[in-house]
Amino acid sequence: MNSNFHPFLVLIFVLLHSFHLSAQADCILGVGVVKDSVLIGVFQLNSEQSEKLANFNAEIKYRNEILDNKLLNIRKRHPQSTVHELSNLAKEYNVVIDSMQLVQALVDKKLLTLFNQKQYTLYRNLCLEASRSPFNIVPTIYSDSTVVKKR
Repeated sequence: MNSNFHPFLVLIFVLLHSFHLSAQADCILGVGVVKDSVLIGVFQLNSEQSEKLANFNAEIKYRNEILDNKLLNIRKRHPQSTVHELSNLAKEYNVVIDSMQLVQALVDKKLLTLFNQKQYTLYRNLCLEASRSPFNIVPTIYSDSTVVKKR
């Protein structure tokens, strides 16, 4: 395997272990978690895709900041003296954590919809190699800028 992909595979494993694992976990890109330069390099993003990645990065940080504040408020206002109270706290936390996972998937899918067929195939292959379920999207078809128009 090409050593350029190694950071991405490591990233997949790290991120997936930070989320609840199911039978076969979703294969997230990690927009907002992974350095943009890693995603740009691994998937050879063009300038338009890179610009949108920066916007998605800001979006996920904003959304997660709101959810982080919810977690903080839950912890501050929730009693934690008994097992029952701690169980209820965990349930409330899990609802917010699930929301964070949904936000991550939503933003990652936004980036994936910008991928061309070659980029998406690379993503699918990396996910399958890591035993993860890739998100199914329809890749964007970009017009070839090298085509010369007939006069």
